[in-house]
Amino acid sequence: MRRFSKRNSLVTLNEINVTPLLDLAFVLLIIFIITTPMLESSVDLNLPVGQSESHGDPKKEDIHVVEIDRRGYFWLDKQYMPLEHVEYYLAAIYQTNRNLIVSVRADKDGRVEPAIQLIDRCMRRGISQISFATELQSQ
Repeated sequence: MRRFSKRNSLVTLNEINVTPLLDLAFVLLIIFIITTPMLESSVDLNLPVGQSESHGDPKKEDIHVVEIDRRGYFWLDKQYMPLEHVEYYLAAIYQTNRNLIVSVRADKDGRVEPAIQLIDRCMRRGISQISFATELQSQ
């Protein structure tokens, strides 16, 4: 009889307690819920005011956003990089997708030279579809 009781105690040791695993899963879920909106936010810019005209709906994969902050720093699709790298990546994208549209979001309080340099480099690479993002004018 004694052997049998020892065997039962060993069986109970083999069971996995899932409560700590569930606690860990819930904590990770909460962390992901909190951090996801922060990762998806773009550069904080003050866009100039203007009126917008829509010329059809381009495909989402055709549009690549270049953001320029007031210091003249560049972000391509939410990744910081110098102007030379922006030019290189846009040229590589243009080689595979001739419908490329470069959407420029530039801070209204920033300098105009970085935007001009970006347009100049795009035009040299044959990229001619460039748009500037603005805030809608309140009427």
